[in-house]
Amino acid sequence: MSKKVAIQGVQGSFHHLVCQRYFTSGVAIEPLLTFKQVVEALTAKKVDAAVMALENSIAGSIIPNYAMIDANELHITGEYYLDVQHNLMALTGQSIAHIKEVYSHPMALLQCQVFFDKHPHIKLVEDSDTAEVAQRIHKQQINGIAA
Repeated sequence: MSKKVAIQGVQGSFHHLVCQRYFTSGVAIEPLLTFKQVVEALTAKKVDAAVMALENSIAGSIIPNYAMIDANELHITGEYYLDVQHNLMALTGQSIAHIKEVYSHPMALLQCQVFFDKHPHIKLVEDSDTAEVAQRIHKQQINGIAA
């Protein structure tokens, strides 16, 4: 029987990648939109484990996630370091000049602030999951928006 693991994000997200690498086989990944939903799934025993970001080399500790772990008396049972490389994703044929808005997870926007400072015409909009936004842009063929 496979272990069911909750992650924040959709297929293609950094949490999805970490889950695949950490649990090398025998897992069923349960994608959820928020860290709160991940913790709720774990405490309700809908999943056997969860993958959550806790530290960030640019932004530091992700205090709300630590607080949820503490408040729910959960335990950290392992860790995985992921070297994060961000990419700006938009529809084929769009240049940086075409991009009016970028929707992304707040942490990703923070990590890319130096890049966006060089492109002040781009409005930054926080969203729950960057990979989900990229899927939405592709599915709906949205021009002028990137993830």
